Amino acid sequence: MKLPRFTRKSLCIPYAVFLVFFVIVPMLVIVFYAFTDQNNNISFSNFIKFFSDPTKLSTIVYSLVIALVTTVICLLIAYPIACILARSKLKKKFVILMLFVVPMWINFVLRINALREIFNLLASIPSEGDWWGSWLTGANYFKTVVGMVYDFLPFMILPLYTTMMKIDNSLYEASADLGGNALTAFTRITLPLSMPGIMSGVTMVFLPSMTNYVVSDMLGNAKVTIIGKFISNYFGNDWHMGSMVALVLLVIVFVSTWLSGGFKAEDNVRGTNL
Repeated sequence: MKLPRFTRKSLCIPYAVFLVFFVIVPMLVIVFYAFTDQNNNISFSNFIKFFSDPTKLSTIVYSLVIALVTTVICLLIAYPIACILARSKLKKKFVILMLFVVPMWINFVLRINALREIFNLLASIPSEGDWWGSWLTGANYFKTVVGMVYDFLPFMILPLYTTMMKIDNSLYEASADLGGNALTAFTRITLPLSMPGIMSGVTMVFLPSMTNYVVSDMLGNAKVTIIGKFISNYFGNDWHMGSMVALVLLVIVFVSTWLSGGFKAEDNVRGTNL
């Protein structure tokens, strides 16, 4: 039986259909609502209201700061872990890696609830003047960042580990033969060649951290408002302003992705001399 021959154009049809109905059409709907008023007339009032409201602007700043702090902490924790696992000679190092991934299999809300109970338990520890319990109970931003790091740390470890595993060991041998020490090998080999993994991890952590309002609501006692919470609230009663906030977030995501896509491993090691 002769199988039908598919051309490149025919193979692209399913992807094109998916792209039209699940990407382009929703985007057009968002743009339409963002630049229209309640009577569906073209208007820039939503745009003006958004950028003239200090609350919305401060929320964007808070979201960026929380996302940035979360990303930096995840990177500082994940980079040495991924480096040690990738460079170690342990036969069961994949098992160690799985220990960081297994929590992702548990329901997200359940994990955050468990973390909240841990914070409540820590807050109940007696201290002189009960300063510890009072501080931890009111440390909404601190608990939000801890929850974000706990939730997104595996997304930083995995791309870093995958990238570092691809680094050729002969490069380190050449560095040692040429008199390079551990610091030289790290700055001239590991760090430049791991940049794609760094940028992938940063993208996978930074962008979701700006919108994951579930963590901020559950751990921040609903007192930490990020841009994702704004979108959720507005789409409940005002699709036009909600679409404008979503469009602003989309621009931020696009710029972040565009900037992160400018880093290539070969560009970072080009001209490098051991």
